[in-house]
Amino acid sequence: MKQHLRIGTRGSPLALAQTNEMVDSLKKIAPQIRCEVVPIRTQGDRMQATGKVGVEGKSQFTKEIEDSLIQDKVDVAVHSMKDLTTDIPPGLLIAAVPERMNPRDVLISRNKKFQQLDGGARIGTSSVRRKAQLLAARGDLEIVEMHGNIDTRLRKLEKGDCDAIVLAAAGLIRLGLEERVTEFFSPNVMLPAVGQGALAVQSRADDIEVRTLLSKLDHEPTHRAIEAERGFAKKLGANCQTPIAAYARLEDGKLAIDGMVAATSGRLVLRSRLVSDNPSAEKAGEELAESLLKKGAEIVLEAK
Repeated sequence: MKQHLRIGTRGSPLALAQTNEMVDSLKKIAPQIRCEVVPIRTQGDRMQATGKVGVEGKSQFTKEIEDSLIQDKVDVAVHSMKDLTTDIPPGLLIAAVPERMNPRDVLISRNKKFQQLDGGARIGTSSVRRKAQLLAARGDLEIVEMHGNIDTRLRKLEKGDCDAIVLAAAGLIRLGLEERVTEFFSPNVMLPAVGQGALAVQSRADDIEVRTLLSKLDHEPTHRAIEAERGFAKKLGANCQTPIAAYARLEDGKLAIDGMVAATSGRLVLRSRLVSDNPSAEKAGEELAESLLKKGAEIVLEAK
């Protein structure tokens, strides 16, 4: 049995926090294994450092890490699930999906909740999914393009660059910053990103020993929910610039999935819900996507 695992991850404070969370769980299962966290700088990290906006898609935050795994420079890769493309490179697989943290989005402002914000209030986000849903709920808001890690965005809010920002609850919780939250959005207002709040733990497909070890970290209800959400996104051909959202969970033994597609302006929003007992969670997600396509999802996504 391996005594030393090299674990690749981004070097941001959040990435390191969630990787250390995974390492702590791993040590409880196999205390004899020494875990070495290997920070890897991705194209997305370099773009954030220079203030550039990435257009290449989600893989800008994962490609270098996956490449290191393929090249046997690391044994395990840990990603935020929402950063991971729906097409996994050949030779790799998601060996485990630990239990999901709170998947919701949150509002952080100086003192006002969402419905209390003044007309014309400036909300900072770089997410087209968040922008569409914010404007659908309140068309009187101004959306300000905002990039950077959590600390950077909090500093921009404090400097007065905007009146509020929207972030993922899970990131704030993992960094011990939950007290900064002004309000948790209801999924009825702000449906989360595919995979939000969950981690993807990858290994090489042919590394049976590591795969077997990591499988002990897997939380089946979370894994099934994530498969459904990713099936939904893949069927729609979504990327990081596609305003879609999905949230799946097990309810009374069945998979309940809410899905959304929207025009970036928020003027057109399609939502649908599916409760499925299909043994394939991915197929259930595809079924939900098909129902939205029949309602005109492609037209909505092409609209401004």
